[in-house]
Amino acid sequence: MEIPFNKTYFTGKELEYIENVLNTGHVSGDGVYTKKVKKILRYILNVENIFMTTSCTHAIEMAVMLADIKRGDEVILPSFTFPSTANAIILRGGTPVFAEIKVKDINMDMEDVFNKITRKTKAVIPTHYGGTGCDMDALSNMLQGEDIWTIEDAAQGFFSKYKDKPLGTLGDFGCYSFHGTKNYVSGEGGGLIINGSNPEMIERAHIIHQKGTNRTKFINGKVDKYSWVGEGSSYAPSDILMAVLYAQIESVEHIRINRKKIHNLYNNAFNDYINKGILLSISDEPDNWQSNYHLFYMVFDDEYKKEKFIKIMGERGISVYTHYVPLHMSEMGMKLGYREKDLPKTSHVGRTLVRLPMYTSMSEEECLYVIENAVDILERF
Repeated sequence: MEIPFNKTYFTGKELEYIENVLNTGHVSGDGVYTKKVKKILRYILNVENIFMTTSCTHAIEMAVMLADIKRGDEVILPSFTFPSTANAIILRGGTPVFAEIKVKDINMDMEDVFNKITRKTKAVIPTHYGGTGCDMDALSNMLQGEDIWTIEDAAQGFFSKYKDKPLGTLGDFGCYSFHGTKNYVSGEGGGLIINGSNPEMIERAHIIHQKGTNRTKFINGKVDKYSWVGEGSSYAPSDILMAVLYAQIESVEHIRINRKKIHNLYNNAFNDYINKGILLSISDEPDNWQSNYHLFYMVFDDEYKKEKFIKIMGERGISVYTHYVPLHMSEMGMKLGYREKDLPKTSHVGRTLVRLPMYTSMSEEECLYVIENAVDILERF
């Protein structure tokens, strides 16, 4: 049996909705389906201020601009994340400060964050890994009374919750991805949540979102023409992409339930290998969390076992992969002055984590085939 690592799931409504967009003649941004998506997201997330973007990268860039990150400012983020998060800081002249993660859940170690806060710290960007996020209560308590922004990187966390609150709605800003590899897709796409009701902040966000113009005011009839009024870029996605996303979000619970079944089969099969000392951690859903089951990972106790596992699984037709090269270990991280030994837990996870095949349409037969072969290999260790 050949088991791919991922398959993009389609609900069957995407083509119908794309055709609807083409029939309207409005295929650029802010069309009918953009409005539909924003309406349903407001309901699901219980928020008001949503900006659809062409990627989560752009959502993070917008958030960093709104937080007014500039040269000399420091922003704390995990090293175990995608480069877009660090790039958004660097593009504004800020300095990324990499924090450790916890091996247990691959999320940012709040004690290390606390130790790295200085008078230059302007923001903290927690990355919610794999659908189960960071301890946002601990972060909120730590930053209480501090003039420090919280920007949630919830690229993998749409439709996950912490204490019944959606990830992305717990900080000052929340950033989502709807890339083709995510649970809910538009091909390329993202979204920015602004939590709070500061009218000046919202107006500035509209300007940034609309290429530095006051186009939103023009559309709402508040000015008779629009022009350049500030910084910004082209962040609004095509309505064709939003038609795809609308079909996906209509099936939001169905997708989550399908993925939960796969996650639970994996979790039950591999949990004992933590007690045996072969694995240090696996994907889990702790109390107070509702995961979206974005991925399933296993962290080995050493790199040799990880490499052996990937090799044999591949020979048996099963695609398994590592994940991020930790940013502090990357070429760019080295240029910023970091070394591998600076974050030993993150370095270990970067070298020993593997992800198993996980997709919404995965059958129980396919999942059990992965489990059967994975267990066979783990028993050899």
